[in-house]
Amino acid sequence: MNGIKVPHRLIKPCLAMLLIAMPATLFISYALFGCTKARGSKEGYSGSKRAITVLMVPKIKGIDYFNACERGAKEAVKELGGIKLIYEGPTEARVEAQIQLIETWTLRKPDVIAVSCNDPVAISASLKKARQAGIRVLTWDADADAKRSRREFFCNQATFQDVGYSLVDEMVKQVGVNAQVAIVTSSLTAPNQNEWMKWMKRRMQAKYPKMKLVTIQPSEEDQQLAYQKTQEIIRAYPNVKGIFAISSVAFPGAAQAVRDLGKSGKIAVVGLSTPNVMRPFVKDGTVKTVILWNPVDLGYLVIYAARALVDGELKPGMKKLKAGRLGEVEVRGDEIILGPPMKFTRDNIDKFNF
Repeated sequence: MNGIKVPHRLIKPCLAMLLIAMPATLFISYALFGCTKARGSKEGYSGSKRAITVLMVPKIKGIDYFNACERGAKEAVKELGGIKLIYEGPTEARVEAQIQLIETWTLRKPDVIAVSCNDPVAISASLKKARQAGIRVLTWDADADAKRSRREFFCNQATFQDVGYSLVDEMVKQVGVNAQVAIVTSSLTAPNQNEWMKWMKRRMQAKYPKMKLVTIQPSEEDQQLAYQKTQEIIRAYPNVKGIFAISSVAFPGAAQAVRDLGKSGKIAVVGLSTPNVMRPFVKDGTVKTVILWNPVDLGYLVIYAARALVDGELKPGMKKLKAGRLGEVEVRGDEIILGPPMKFTRDNIDKFNF
């Protein structure tokens, strides 16, 4: 062999030095590579529980309601630790954008996908693909078709019956049992709005049969469109006495329309939105009551449900789920119920900030 020749008398001393150095070298290498592996592993945030990634998809990103949901989710992430939250959604309430987002993230394989669905049927195929890829799937705020999507649980802000009944009962308090009323919803495919309207109609038929629902108009999660639709309703139905506005952006749009037409106190506006958005209309008397739940708590619940689902602590047949500061929340079949609706009035609305 070509190269430098080591004199025979130096071979033994060199071998000795090498043998002495090897254990230290191996120890350093093991420590370095071992630490790197540990940092990159999914070992737990507490004990043996592993870290997880949760993709949380709102119907639309950037509006007050879903911003509040995000705030609650981040609160739960901070409490639990070991959760990477990806909060991402479309800038318009379009199910196609949600589908594209879910299918992109399915390839990246987060541990959980939790989505508020713009269309229960259209989104189901993409959620089913996620389940087939081994991803756990929750819905929240607005459900998917449970069978088609194979989603596991739905985090429901309140029962659809409770919301529907509360809306109608509140309207009756303000306009009586004989009034003509109209509904401004989000989209005609929105699953939660359709369920609420189903129970609203049942309440009217069973308890207030003389109340007449004259029209239902979609506003597509667009406040300006809700404003326009409300004005059109008032002009087309001059005897209408109440407007239900049952999305967080439809309600302020409808209230603004009633105010601008000089109908405050003459046409009641009852609906679902956040206290911060509706406060000016409550303070000036255009709106007497805002019905909702706490969206911060809803976002918080979603993260606790996601963690419990991965850990095997959320399973079919359960009756209660422990959810941090919320205590034990009710589980009915495949629905996790946040609780009954809340009412915000002039007397209490300043106590809430979301």
